[in-house]
Amino acid sequence: MHALRNPSFLRPSSRPSSPAPVSPMTRTSSEPGSERTLWPHHKISLSSLSNFRKPAVCPPSPNSPPALLIQDGSYLEALGLKLSEAVSKALSQPATATGGADVLNGKRPIPEGRGRALGALIAAELKATHGNVHLQRAILRLLQRPLSVVLTNLSSNLLPLLSSPAFLTPPAPSVQNPNPNPTQNHALALAHFAGELLDSISGLDLDASHDLRGDGLKAVKEGLASLVGRVVNPLVAGVKNELIPIIQGLEQPNPAWSMNGKTPNGTKALHSHQHHSIAALHSIIPVYAKALARYTSPPCCQTNLAALLICLVWRGLVALAHRPSAPRQRSSSFSAPVITASSTLRKRLGGSRTPPTTPPDTPPASKFTIKLPPTRPPSPPTASIPTTAADTRSLYDLLGTLPKPAATNQVAHEAVDEAFEALAALTALLSAVNSGSVVREDLDLELLTTGLPVLIAIPVLIRWAGRDETNSISTMLVITETEYRDGCLAGFGRADECTGVVGQRVLEILRIDNTCDTKTQMIIKWLELKIAEMD
Repeated sequence: MHALRNPSFLRPSSRPSSPAPVSPMTRTSSEPGSERTLWPHHKISLSSLSNFRKPAVCPPSPNSPPALLIQDGSYLEALGLKLSEAVSKALSQPATATGGADVLNGKRPIPEGRGRALGALIAAELKATHGNVHLQRAILRLLQRPLSVVLTNLSSNLLPLLSSPAFLTPPAPSVQNPNPNPTQNHALALAHFAGELLDSISGLDLDASHDLRGDGLKAVKEGLASLVGRVVNPLVAGVKNELIPIIQGLEQPNPAWSMNGKTPNGTKALHSHQHHSIAALHSIIPVYAKALARYTSPPCCQTNLAALLICLVWRGLVALAHRPSAPRQRSSSFSAPVITASSTLRKRLGGSRTPPTTPPDTPPASKFTIKLPPTRPPSPPTASIPTTAADTRSLYDLLGTLPKPAATNQVAHEAVDEAFEALAALTALLSAVNSGSVVREDLDLELLTTGLPVLIAIPVLIRWAGRDETNSISTMLVITETEYRDGCLAGFGRADECTGVVGQRVLEILRIDNTCDTKTQMIIKWLELKIAEMD
């Protein structure tokens, strides 16, 4: 059966093997009796040797893009272990020193620089993958786990500190206690760690962050910024609440006891020639400057610092612009001779100069004694009271010692500079109107009020024109002073929004009460120019 299925005549015949080629040109030396080499019969030309020349190798083009670094799964696994180890090392507790002032429950605060070191490691790994978007996305996905561990640990460590009553006791440093307590030290250390890490990963320009998926580290950045704000905002608010009442006290003129340098209790005043608010600021501003420099050291806190400085400057502008005019001093001196009652009565009655009929009495013995000079020493010269312009200049210098936003944060830096320019403009305006100098042209008012909000300059110019102190802007608007300040003088932006309405109302009243006063005419022209600029 098998032979019938595959008959022999149907099988293909096998091809015989080819014989081995024989070289006609050479004979091997292994053959016996080989004494000569067989050469080809045709003649070899030089042109036939050109095929044996070594071809020239072209140098690679310098502009050719380098080959992308291809990483496998082992690289990501090693990187994940490396990041986890770095996170554990950054969050580890430092060695406890016995007797330290910042030790709380046997633990010391996290040292500065750990957050920056962790952020530098993450930034270096991401920058090394520049141009490889897929690898960057893989690393960003890998970073979610260790950074989530950082946020969780920071939140768990920060929660008992913020809930402790010692965190806001005291709410702000003082001359007696300029340094923060251990609870505040630990909270600030955690906030600085989060701020350093946030600053390191915020400046990265990643290729994978420009696609439709957005920034892969956005949630982490928001969490770190929230941690910093939970610590810094209450501490900065404590300093703000302590400074605002002192600055608002500048609205009241110097008390009457400043004239003789004594308090109402009869004790000698330390700074009798200064306003009590200026004297208080002189002692407390250096303490607050040191505290604010530490609170707002993370770059993400620069906006908080700018908001605080702008608020303090604005409160000072409102207080000093609405300070009542100081009463004029009498030209007569206190050492003028006093007329006795007997001589006054004699002059009024026009008494007779004829001698009386009765003999005079015997003069007292004291008449014949030698008159000695009085033992009372001469009165010291009266100390001059600083004017409102001098207090404004002092406030400008004191607030200038507080830390300001860095120049790298351009928006916050420029906003603070504009606020201080307004305070300097108020100093120049008060110096001009209080010095008694004559403002000859309308252009002088325009120059003096450059950079100053209109609602701050109006009350100063109204008092300069000699109008009644009770004729305030709130009276012109038929509202209370509190409503006017809360609604129109809440800040620089709100004052600019209300300038048109308030300025138009003041202009109408000045036109109704128009007199031949030159100063009033100058204020009217100045207001017309300011309102026209806003339109």
